[in-house]
Parts: sequence; C-alpha cells; structure tokens
Amino acid sequence: MVKWDFPKKGQMETASQIYFQNMTGAQIRERVRKNDLIVVPLGSTEAHGPHACPGEDTYLVTRMAELVAEKTGCTVAMPVWYGSHPFHHMGMPGTVMVDDDAFKAVVRGVMAGFWNAGFRKQILLNGHGQEYVIPSAMHQFAKKYQVPGVFVNVNWYHAIPNYVKDKEHGGPFETAFVHADEVETSFALALFPEFIDMKEAVNTQPKGYLPPKHVDKAGNVYQKPVNWYGQVGCGPVEVFAYPEGCVGKATLAKAEKAEAGLSALLDYLVELHNDIMNKFPPGVLPPAEELTQRPKEEIEAVTRDPLQKGWRHIYTLGYPP
Repeated sequence: MVKWDFPKKGQMETASQIYFQNMTGAQIRERVRKNDLIVVPLGSTEAHGPHACPGEDTYLVTRMAELVAEKTGCTVAMPVWYGSHPFHHMGMPGTVMVDDDAFKAVVRGVMAGFWNAGFRKQILLNGHGQEYVIPSAMHQFAKKYQVPGVFVNVNWYHAIPNYVKDKEHGGPFETAFVHADEVETSFALALFPEFIDMKEAVNTQPKGYLPPKHVDKAGNVYQKPVNWYGQVGCGPVEVFAYPEGCVGKATLAKAEKAEAGLSALLDYLVELHNDIMNKFPPGVLPPAEELTQRPKEEIEAVTRDPLQKGWRHIYTLGYPP
C-alpha cells in the first residue's frame, strides 16, 4: 500500500500541472504526449447539513483525483459542480438539481471535448448519488461517435465497499453510510477539513417504510435486493424527514475512521490508471476494428493527434454531443 499524504491544500487555483484548465496550450500538448488519461470529477452542489459545505461531493472527488495525478502524471479536469438528483432530494435548500437529460448532455459534451483534445482515456470519478445516470451518458456518447477509447465510470464508494460499512458488517463505522453522516463527513475531514465545522454537526435518524432487508442505502454497499435509487416512495423525502440536511449521525465523524479506506481507494485508482496505461500507452488506443464499423479512413482521421495534418475533429461525426 502506498503512503498517502492527506489532507493537502487543493490545487484548483495553482499553476501546478494537474488541472487541464490551468495549463498552457504548450503544456497540454506535452502532457498528453506523456500521459493521455484524464480524470473527470463529477460532483454536485447539495445540502450537507449545518457542519459541511454544499460542495462536499465535488471536493471529495477533486482532492482524490489530485492525489492520484500527483502519483501517476495523469491530468485532472475541473469538476462538474452541478449534478443530477433523485426524487427524494427535491426541495432541499442548497441543493441545485439539474435535469437528468441536461446532465447527461453535459457529461457527453465533456467526454467529447477531452477526447478531441487528445485525452482518449477517461476516468469519470463520481462523488454524488447520480451513479444511475452517468453510465447512460457514457453509452450514449459511445453509440453516437463509435470511436476507440477507454472510458470508465468509478463511483468512489463502490471501489471500497468494505471500508464504508458499519462495524456490524466488518467496517470501521458505527452507522451505515447514508448522506452527510458519520461516513461521508469522515472522508471529508480526511481530505478537506477546512470546509467542515464539527461544532455544527447534528444527528438524525434515517427512516424507511419497509423492513430494512429490502432497500440498500448509499453506495449499495450491503448488496440488498433493491438499490437505493431503484425505488420511490419506500422512504420520506429529505425536506420533510431531514430538514437539517444530514441523514445519520454526523457527530460521530473522525478523519481517522476514513484514512484506511481512503488509502485503499487511492491505491485502486492508481492501479486502474496503471493497468489502462500499460495496456494502451500514450497514443495507443483499443483496436478500432473491434469497436467500430465506421470507415477506416474516417477513424484514422479523427484519431490523429489534434491539428496534425489530415486530422479531423470529433464533431465531424456528429453534433451536438
């Protein structure tokens, strides 16, 4: 296991060569020649209780991505700050809900733009309860363009289920992972304590109408028959049941409870990066003849390096994304 140094100050407003949007054009060209994988953090703006910031989901995945980029040399995209939300989030002050179709259009557009810039290996790193929408956007992109590339959606909590469980099920926490609670706040404290005020933390009691054996909680980490997003009406909406914005016992959160899980997650993301890049070094893509029936000359043109002689941009294959 790698020794990870966290928390660290964020890098969204620094000149370090981590974020695509902060690099010069010349730096981007050099970066993509050495490593053409980009991590795209997908977050949200959402109420997280009196103790935490509405950007929590986004900061979780940006800080994770920054640490991975430092170890591997990959690039990080500035995050998508506004996400899709399930029905039970409706009406919570501080939660900005984007229509599912609009959110998927943004994801497709982001994928196309970075692919066109030469980043044809992409990890969509999600930190919010929208994991049921992102794969749809990814497959819509693939169906429309039918270009070779490697596109992987990782929901951080799915990668480390045993590290976000309660003690009764072998994990480090007293309570089950839900929202802005002991689990999520512990990870936030490990990554960006400057945005958390534990003096304001509160506790609430999660509610459900059916016996607990049926519907899973956040992350679906207990593998119950019904995913948390596979139902409507099996529990109350947040604005009535949890006006505090926290679902669970945030007062129990401590950074040290998340450290082993965070290290395991970062190790996994580095391993995923390395496996992708070892199989497909910079400039190498999965075999087009096994992924698309587009004419060979069409694929050869769009997969050239950007602005190289004979190159055509991806939007010649369709627009809007």
